[in-house]
Amino acid sequence: MLKQNLQQKLLQKLSPQQIQFIKLLQVPTVSLDTRIKEELEENPALEDMSLTNINEPEEQYPDRDPDDNYDNDNEGGEMDEFNIDDYLQDDSVNDYGSRYDNNGDDDDDRKEIPIAVQSSFFENLQAQLDLLPLSDKDFSIGKQIIGSLDDDGYLRRPIMSLTDDLAFSQNVMAEDEEVEDMLKVIQGFDPAGVGARTLQECLLIQLRRKDVNDPVIKKAILVVENYLEEFTRKHYDKLERALSMNAHELRAVVGEILKLNPKPGDSNEVSTKQMQVIPDFHIKNNDGVLVLTLNSKNAPELRVSRSYQEMFQHYDKASQKDKKLKEAVQFVKQKLDSAKWFIDAIKQRQQTLLKTMNAIMQYQYDFFLTGDDKNLKPMILKDIADRIGMDISTVSRVANSKYVQTEHGTFLLKSFFSEAIQTESGEEVSNKEVKKILEEHIGKEDKRHPLADEKLTEILKEAGYNIARRTVAKYREQMNIPVARLRKEL
Repeated sequence: MLKQNLQQKLLQKLSPQQIQFIKLLQVPTVSLDTRIKEELEENPALEDMSLTNINEPEEQYPDRDPDDNYDNDNEGGEMDEFNIDDYLQDDSVNDYGSRYDNNGDDDDDRKEIPIAVQSSFFENLQAQLDLLPLSDKDFSIGKQIIGSLDDDGYLRRPIMSLTDDLAFSQNVMAEDEEVEDMLKVIQGFDPAGVGARTLQECLLIQLRRKDVNDPVIKKAILVVENYLEEFTRKHYDKLERALSMNAHELRAVVGEILKLNPKPGDSNEVSTKQMQVIPDFHIKNNDGVLVLTLNSKNAPELRVSRSYQEMFQHYDKASQKDKKLKEAVQFVKQKLDSAKWFIDAIKQRQQTLLKTMNAIMQYQYDFFLTGDDKNLKPMILKDIADRIGMDISTVSRVANSKYVQTEHGTFLLKSFFSEAIQTESGEEVSNKEVKKILEEHIGKEDKRHPLADEKLTEILKEAGYNIARRTVAKYREQMNIPVARLRKEL
């Protein structure tokens, strides 16, 4: 027999607006402009004031409590369930731009920076191929090889696969030997090393373009051909014995190999998109007083569309309100609600960012004044969350992918968070301080006899930092510093 019963549960669920705000909070300034453009495309009731010509004075968008929730799901309600005046605050401007952006951004700064027109890596290779007196078949093979190269200039596809591609895509019946011959032709193109299938082949192509009668070049070719693994692992003593060289000769050979380019494609590639770092915050030192400003350059001023306001007003005054008219009113209402929520969400985002960064600045005040890593205090997410009265996850989202520009450089916010290490005197210091000391000692070490992790551990203990060797190794790896053997130089 089926039993039925009633249960009451108390659950916490995030509203769609809260979820959207969380996503908006973790977007860095460099991506905020894209996010706003997406919203402008999806919601016709939202307008970008920088794209509209407005000659009359605008009223400021009324301040709202950031904790207010806007319910967009109230479909089927009557016309009198919402106040039309909420939508008729004409030209409701989002004033966060003028409030926080004190960095001197004007119309001149908003102009696009011209980019120099330059041929790409593949266009350069194609231009060299065009100059050769080739048959149509060889030209098609060469074009297929160039198109199969990776961005770093290597050919990582088997010759047999290229032959199949030519047969199926271009109806060119070629033998493997013909493709191999054309590959050798392309390996003679600039930059040297292009078209190689392995690192060894890439280095040999570059060395064989030099004066092969030079004794140093000859021995460099021998090293790359027969002892590349020993060279990469810096087993220099084995190389000296195998090639009967002294330290001076080996230094010349190693120096010649190090001049070679292991990734020839990268040297000419100009179309590679690099992530541009745009700081979200600016900190200035005003005679010993730190001033924090929020960069809002990528956030245009937004307002609710006047045409949608007038449309809503027109529907409200209609004498007959049939089913289609009510559906139209609900659609307009939903778009207006969504636009007003998005404007408020942008404002709340700016306030949250500013509040969190201000707490970080106050916590690490000495560092922002001096720029010395040794002045960084141990700080975890909970420290900032407790200060601003917000959740740890909120602080984490703010710190994620956000940058601050100071007089001492531009820093990722995550870099200010670190664990505490206790010294022999009982004082707690940041592990950033320990990493700085490690970096200084490794930078000053004798590269012919680099400091091993055990020696670095002893140095730190003498300085009062009682940490284990495995911790030293962990910090060294976090700083992308190789082990002592790989730091050795001749």
